[in-house]
Amino acid sequence: MRDQLNVHLEDVELLDEVEMTTNLIIAASEAADRLPQAAIDQLLGLEDRSAAAVRARPRPDVPPQVRYTA
Repeated sequence: MRDQLNVHLEDVELLDEVEMTTNLIIAASEAADRLPQAAIDQLLGLEDRSAAAVRARPRPDVPPQVRYTA
């Protein structure tokens, strides 16, 4: 007879968070000094902030009525 309480649970988001946290801990423990923000952003899967800022700037060839979001 199958045990109804023996259910396989998997939380994909939680597993991703644990992996990111683990990667940050490992990188921080291996670093000689504080981790640069760019290294932290890369480990977290964030894009380069300077690239996002460049894309968010209004372009002169686009009418001012158009709004940009980063």
